[in-house]
Amino acid sequence: MVTQKHWTGELRPAARVGLALAAGCLALLAAQQRKYAELRAQVDRAERAEWRRALMAEQQELQLYLLRQAIEDPDLAAVYSIAEAESPTQRRQFLFANALYTNTLLAYRSGVVSWEELHGHLRWICTNQIFRQYWHATRHQRASLQDSSDEARVGRMTDALIRDLDEADTDEWWVVGEPPPE
Repeated sequence: MVTQKHWTGELRPAARVGLALAAGCLALLAAQQRKYAELRAQVDRAERAEWRRALMAEQQELQLYLLRQAIEDPDLAAVYSIAEAESPTQRRQFLFANALYTNTLLAYRSGVVSWEELHGHLRWICTNQIFRQYWHATRHQRASLQDSSDEARVGRMTDALIRDLDEADTDEWWVVGEPPPE
């Protein structure tokens, strides 16, 4: 007959080591799962941002198409633009000014230009008197924008640029004004 030995004294340290090893593995697995969840969330945010940029680009293409149609056809221009224009020529000019501004705004929103670069592009656009007339004629449209929106912030920067250019005591327009904090 075989004698059965009890290992009560010798198994306890081994069991403790095994439990400690298992607990360490579980803690490592939990940490890896948290890290994976964080990385997945970052990837999801990046994918949503890229999707948004693609949608903005498509919307911009459509808006430019509509503007082109309105510039070419005075009947369509009367529908597209609510800005008071003195002539069909001025209406087309206002539509083109809108296209310039919208294109610049989208370049900022999509990350093609920085806030400082946007300021420089707008400073150049604001030197044009026809653009200024357009900007004045469309001021009521901007009044309903949410203050925190990109478009409202860019509109305030454009207002400030026009004011700075008007008050400047130099003909060197490219040095006028500083971009406000983003």
